[in-house]
Amino acid sequence: MERGPRYDGYPLEDMGMTEPKPPEELTYEEAFEELQSIVASLEADELELEESLSLFERGQKLAAHCSELLESAELKLRELAPDEAGGFLEGDQGGEDE
Repeated sequence: MERGPRYDGYPLEDMGMTEPKPPEELTYEEAFEELQSIVASLEADELELEESLSLFERGQKLAAHCSELLESAELKLRELAPDEAGGFLEGDQGGEDE
């Protein structure tokens, strides 16, 4: 099975680009979409070991980036939604409710 051009071990055509952007340059939506594609590729179990490892590594970076973006969004929401006294609800700070 002949495959097209590759970057860091995985097919560029799967990503719809000539060279993948670093995860930190992607929006949450872009990173999550690429992460879903990587998971599907890994689950298909049709890749060589080297390719699987490269995809897994890229997936780890994308997942970490998505997590950072979500944490940042959560902090912004907490700043925008204080309780009536100007503080935060007890559950917002990881109190006993968790």
